[in-house]
Amino acid sequence: MFGRTAKRGLDGYPEDSWLALSGIQHFAFCPRQWALIHVEQQWVENYLTTAGLLEHKRVHDYQASEKRGDLLILRDLRVFSRYLGISGDCDVVEFHADDNGVSLEGREGLWRPFPVEYKHGKPKDNDADRMQLCAEAMCLEEMLACDIEEGALFYQRTKHRELVRFEDELRDEVRKAYETMHDLMKKGYTPKARKTKRCDACSLKDVCLPELARTASVNEYIQSHMDEGTQ
Repeated sequence: MFGRTAKRGLDGYPEDSWLALSGIQHFAFCPRQWALIHVEQQWVENYLTTAGLLEHKRVHDYQASEKRGDLLILRDLRVFSRYLGISGDCDVVEFHADDNGVSLEGREGLWRPFPVEYKHGKPKDNDADRMQLCAEAMCLEEMLACDIEEGALFYQRTKHRELVRFEDELRDEVRKAYETMHDLMKKGYTPKARKTKRCDACSLKDVCLPELARTASVNEYIQSHMDEGTQ
């Protein structure tokens, strides 16, 4: 049994083709941004990315596990899904004592998993954070053979914890996103730029060059200018 996360065929994606779980946040924000980072290996830090990394470091600096009565907290938990072809880390997974929960190696009793993802800033106007959290839940479902109905996003700027329910519609979004990401990675293709209001806040704005929408690949653009310089 794999909970609500069904297996892809018999074995899912081969491990050497697994994608970074967290990449779905980049993809949901902008498919081209994801491809620049994960296909073309481009990366530029801005204030938002640096602050976000520091916030995650603060979360992971605490001890890896903590027990508070009927609550077990695991931090920086490595997860994967063969079905989705992804692997990554959960910021925090809370395990609540529950008679209908799952057993955990080295722990007595039964536990209900509840993933929590920490984010810098405030809630976004898109599903990027919710999709990442749902992907973490789908990994946990596959690994623990259970169903996970909900989790939470904690936003550092607002100190607000937002409950997220993993409805079928959100799960379908996650599956389709990773299918597309696997396809783009296999083809080595970077979607063309489409300038939107989000571009100004993008850490790859200067690398992406959205005004050059006809340029599908940053490497191609750079190469073309190098060729011009040798003529």
